[in-house]
Formats: sequence, C-alpha cells, structure tokens
Amino acid sequence: MLKRRVVVVVYAGAMALDITGPIEVFDTANRLLDLSSASPPYVVDFVSADAPLVRMSSGVVMEASPLEAGQGPIDTLLVPGGWSLHSALRDRGLVSWISGAAARSRRVASVCGGSFLLAEAGLLDGRRATTHWAYSEAMAGRYPDVTVDAEPIFVWDGPFVTSAGVSTGIDMALALVEADHGATLALETARFLVLFLKRHGGQSQYSAVLDAQLADHPPIRAAQEWILGNLHNPLPVAEIARQANMSQRNFARVFRREVGTTPGQYVERTRIARARELLETTDLTISEIAGRCGFAAPETFFRSFGRTLGLTPKEYRHRFQVISPSGLIDRHHERDRSPV
Repeated sequence: MLKRRVVVVVYAGAMALDITGPIEVFDTANRLLDLSSASPPYVVDFVSADAPLVRMSSGVVMEASPLEAGQGPIDTLLVPGGWSLHSALRDRGLVSWISGAAARSRRVASVCGGSFLLAEAGLLDGRRATTHWAYSEAMAGRYPDVTVDAEPIFVWDGPFVTSAGVSTGIDMALALVEADHGATLALETARFLVLFLKRHGGQSQYSAVLDAQLADHPPIRAAQEWILGNLHNPLPVAEIARQANMSQRNFARVFRREVGTTPGQYVERTRIARARELLETTDLTISEIAGRCGFAAPETFFRSFGRTLGLTPKEYRHRFQVISPSGLIDRHHERDRSPV
C-alpha cells in the first residue's frame, strides 16, 4: 500500500508538543484506519541538522536522521516552533533546506512559530497565515508580504497550513486527517485521543488575547475580572469604575492606558467573545445567548456581532459550531484496536 510520508523538521530548542501533538494524531489515525480501506497510512520521518540526538526546549531528546534523509517526494512537511526560533531563523542552511523540501511536498504545515521559518524561506509571500497570537505583530512586521491573521487557530492557504500556539497543531493535524481520510476517521481519532472537542480552524484565539489584556494594575484587573463575571448584566462605565474604587473619568483614562482600549469597547469585545464560545459549544437559542452575554435585545446582539465579525450569529454557528465526536462514530464494526 502506498503511504503518506510526513517529514518533521527537528531542531535544537524546538517545542516538543509542536511535534508530538500532530504525530500522535497521525499515529492514532493509522491505528484506527479500516484495514480493508485503500486509504494510505502515514509514515513519519524526523530529520535534523543536529542529528542524531536533538534536545527540545523542555529537555526531551528526540532521535532524528540527517537532513539528507529527507530527500525525495514528501506528502506533508511539518515545521515546529520553539524557544530557540531566533537561532533557527539565522541558520541559513536550515531555512534553505525547508525551502527546497517544500518544493517536493504536496503540502507544508507549521505549528506556532514554525510559520516564521516558512516566511523566512519566502514560502508565505502573498499568502494568509497565522502564528501564536503573542507573536503575530512581530511576524507581520518582519514579513510584510505575508497577511498575518492572529485570530484563527489554523489557516489553510493553498498547500500551506499554519497553526497558532502549540496545542493547535493537534487541531491542524486532525484537519489534515479529515482532508485525507474523511470526517469519520478524524472524529474517531479525536474521540480516541480523548479530545473534548474537534475544533475547526476558524475558531478563535480570541479568549487568549482577552486573557492577555488583563491589566497588571490591581484596580483595573479587578474591574476586568468583575466584568467577566457579570456579562449578563448591564455594565455602565460608572458601575465598573466603582468596582475599581475610582472616579469614572480617572478610571476611563487609566483603563485605556493599561488595556489599550476604552471600557465600553472592552465590554463589547468580551460580550462577543463569550457569545462566540456559546455559539460554538452549546445549542442555546440566539435570544438566550444574547441575554447571557448582556445584550439588551437580540437586535442589539445582531448589530454588534455583525459589526465585529461580518457574520450573523446564525451564520457563525453554522460555520463553527463544534460537534462532539461521541455519537457520530459507527462502532458496530469496531475491532480490537488497543494501542498497547
């Protein structure tokens, strides 16, 4: 049977989960493949300029072959990120090898900061890509020919698939399995790995961005935490300022300085973020979600949601609602597929 060759680029200081997350998805998919299926399984090769033993940022040591072992046709080239990314970007031999390997690959995937290496090789020019939300501005500044989208958990543009921070490499790998073998195997793989949800690429890093906006200044941070716990209520600025024990005028000034946005804008963004989560993960009605998120009426919710995302809540739910894998998998033909 033909196989889908996955070549993983390993370098000193890379993040282990950027590598092990996706490859566990591929390995699990292999074990769940119907033996009578004509779908080719995955075979994974690890290559590195630092072969044979490469130490990850966490101290985990991985065994890899020299880069030369990665010659020949490649189905999927996988490039991880890591805390040593600055050094990797200065390694012209590594960047050049990635560029050449990409030309021999059906598709190229990156996890977290691995998208910087693809961009450094010129592979993402004129394309849309993502990376970890904390580094999106740096990537956009360094590579102006790349359209950096900090919001999705992964972006697929032509043969290039870039994913956001660390664990989103698992989501990306599940999407690759779905593209190769269909939704049923991808969902069964997610279920077998005990993943709570199989997330679609369009889901957002937004909650992480909001968490990152929590201020260091204790009164402002306390006000933000109070907002998060009271989204179902009206939140006039005067009331929020009282939670910070500040005058409304001083609170608004300090809040903007610490958070980078006005209190009203922050409240609206937080309401929308909560609404997106409920649209993705519950069957609550649109009116119920509007109420839980503090919108005075569904019409207000529709206007705010459309202004922020360019979609109606119903359209958003249709695109991004997550379906739990359990219950969708036909188990009547299940065989003994124990991994041990």
